[in-house]
Amino acid sequence: MVKKETYSISELAKEFDVTTRSIRFYEDQELLKPTRRGQTRIFSSKDRVRLKLILRGKRMGFSLSETKELFDLWDETLSGNEKQLLLMLDTLSRKRAQLEQQKNDIAMAEMEMDTAEARCREALADLEKRKKEQKMPANDDEEKTTAEQR
Repeated sequence: MVKKETYSISELAKEFDVTTRSIRFYEDQELLKPTRRGQTRIFSSKDRVRLKLILRGKRMGFSLSETKELFDLWDETLSGNEKQLLLMLDTLSRKRAQLEQQKNDIAMAEMEMDTAEARCREALADLEKRKKEQKMPANDDEEKTTAEQR
């Protein structure tokens, strides 16, 4: 199988399930650098990989400026460098801490919802019990008195 070396904006949009507008936005942010043939953008395999990394970074909570900073460091050398790797590790550590906080917040919200739900169910059961008590006579004497009054 021959590996494709260039891509149109619509091919990338379809492959990664994003809009062409998003891809143009990433280009405006200087994250992608397609060449042009007239008005047509020609994306390289490098642009394709970068788009994949942008989208992966978004899923992990990276801002576009953080992604750009990593790309810029990578572009300074042929294969990246220690500075880039340390920045990546620091960014991953911060994102992991944010996710842990979000998980804790979600767990707390779930506990609060469980408590509120239990209270609502208990109050509902009490209401049902009171309704039944109001409909039923309390003892046989009341039943006889009620029957005699009819």
